[in-house]
Amino acid sequence: MELTLSMFLAQVGDHPVLLGILALVIGVTIISGATDAPNAIASAVSTRCLSPTAALILAAVFNFAGLVGMTYISTAVAHTMFNMVDFSGNTHQALLALIAAMIGSIGWGVFCWFWGIPASKSHSLIAGVTGGAIALNGLAGVVLSEWMLVIYGMAFSLVGGFILGMATTKIIEFFFSCADRKRGNRVCVVLQDICACALSFLHGAQDGQKFMSIGLLGIALAFGMETSGATDFPLWLMVICSLAMSLGTLLGGKRIIKSVAMDMVSLEKYQGVAASASTVITLFVASMTGMPVSTSHCSTASIMGVGASRSFRRVNWGVARRMVWAWVLTFPCCGFIGWSLAKLFMML
Repeated sequence: MELTLSMFLAQVGDHPVLLGILALVIGVTIISGATDAPNAIASAVSTRCLSPTAALILAAVFNFAGLVGMTYISTAVAHTMFNMVDFSGNTHQALLALIAAMIGSIGWGVFCWFWGIPASKSHSLIAGVTGGAIALNGLAGVVLSEWMLVIYGMAFSLVGGFILGMATTKIIEFFFSCADRKRGNRVCVVLQDICACALSFLHGAQDGQKFMSIGLLGIALAFGMETSGATDFPLWLMVICSLAMSLGTLLGGKRIIKSVAMDMVSLEKYQGVAASASTVITLFVASMTGMPVSTSHCSTASIMGVGASRSFRRVNWGVARRMVWAWVLTFPCCGFIGWSLAKLFMML
């Protein structure tokens, strides 16, 4: 669907719900910027390669670039988001179910942000949308073959990130075993900064496509359509979502950085490079194969793998368990909230 900003504004009078949809998409994206985006630069802060303020500014800039740039390269993640649920049928009820899903997702994101838990905003959105689709069309509202990419993404981000973190650390230790420590640290600072930029870019690409997909689907439903093409993102929507994600990163990022970068495990500079490089690889593979993954999952698993490469005792497993519980609860909680609100809204 080719949707210009002028078309959108022209239809607001006839479809006031469009403003509500856009406001919810912006809200979800801001919360993602505050809860997920800081994980991309957590390693750089932990190793003191970047100050928290400088890292957050860098993340905000490259989140913007990644959301806009990757959309012109690959929309595989957006394709998965569009096809994993079925909102066919009554378009008005479908619109209400979608709005309910976004409201539930925002509420869960605020709760996790307040308690400093780096839970996945992406997964809360996926769970909420799935709950809304089930409320609308029953279990037929879930396209299992596409939804399995979410499961694959969770397994790949956790297991792959952990193993890559351990392996990359060992490789760096092997090649730099005879290097001068001060010179090696200077090299690691440069590499860490590069990785932080790449991570922020890929986070913008991953989460940006998720939120734009849901936003464009809602707009299409408001126009009386059942679905929309996954690759037809208008530039104005990309810019709005990019700015929202960057704003969220700047406003709420420090709380999550402390939880991931400073409480879980103590990293040296070369270990920070290993963690960041592992996360870059994980996010890139997921983005190109259409697996919707969480930057929180990828970054945290990589940091834990790096810490465990020296000794499993170096990882604060208490913090790790708290995060895992947040991830485990996200799908049933947000799914139930989305389902409940959708049923309630459709009764009104």
